[in-house]
Amino acid sequence: MQLRYAGTCRVCAAALPAQAEAIYERSTKTVRCVAHPTDAGASSTVEPVAAPTEMPPSSAPATVETAPAPAELVEAGQPGASARREFERRKAKREERIRTQHPKLGGLILAISDEPQSTTAWAVGARGEEMLGKGLDRLASDTVRVLHDRRIPRTRANIDHLAVTAGGVFVIDAKRYKGRPHLRVDGGFLRPRVERLFIGSRDGTKLVDGVLKQMDVVRGIVGDEVPVRGVLCFLDADWPLLGGSFTTREVESLWPKKLYGHLRAEGPLEAAAIDTLHRSLAAHLPAS
Repeated sequence: MQLRYAGTCRVCAAALPAQAEAIYERSTKTVRCVAHPTDAGASSTVEPVAAPTEMPPSSAPATVETAPAPAELVEAGQPGASARREFERRKAKREERIRTQHPKLGGLILAISDEPQSTTAWAVGARGEEMLGKGLDRLASDTVRVLHDRRIPRTRANIDHLAVTAGGVFVIDAKRYKGRPHLRVDGGFLRPRVERLFIGSRDGTKLVDGVLKQMDVVRGIVGDEVPVRGVLCFLDADWPLLGGSFTTREVESLWPKKLYGHLRAEGPLEAAAIDTLHRSLAAHLPAS
């Protein structure tokens, strides 16, 4: 240690000025030169010519208080990453198959033919997730924390986006379907009421089922006391000028701008709770 006060070496009686490097012995409350070995007091034949100098209490090694380590940053993930990889995988597999079957004409066939719709749908979906992901990232703050493309363990499924806000956790599925989303209700007084989601003439009820399953996974992580809201966000849909959004079985169908308003709304959760939920979701649902 560096002495705050002058002292005397207990072994050789040498004077040790303040600020000198020395060894402080707690058991005897004395100091000695750094040149002496640890057991110098027992083996040395040199007798000290002065009484040991007690060090003032304040000269004892001070406990250095260190600032707590900053919390580890949570990686939000890459929007559309898994869909983009699936598109590239299917595209490469088709190219390999055609070149193998047609060694001479394979390049020409690939140049003049298009990818099948089942393959391009993955690229379209990836682009939609990327577009919505950028919008969500712009909202990021202490009260809006986002995660993208999170894998559901032990399944092949993933969640496009998660937003942890003051109002709760939003489970968001991005879609790029053409047409106008609307709710069709069958049944009534004498028959069971059945709600079905349509986009134009296309039945999209299974999209609602998918979001409900994702909501169940999230509830299993955050608990029943945290509000969990499901969202189908249609980026390219034909929405009317007034109204248009609707909810069926806890899942709201809407467009990006309306979604952003929901995420910025006030709610019961404070920044610390939002941060804790965000970290928990990131730990349980790794990036795809």
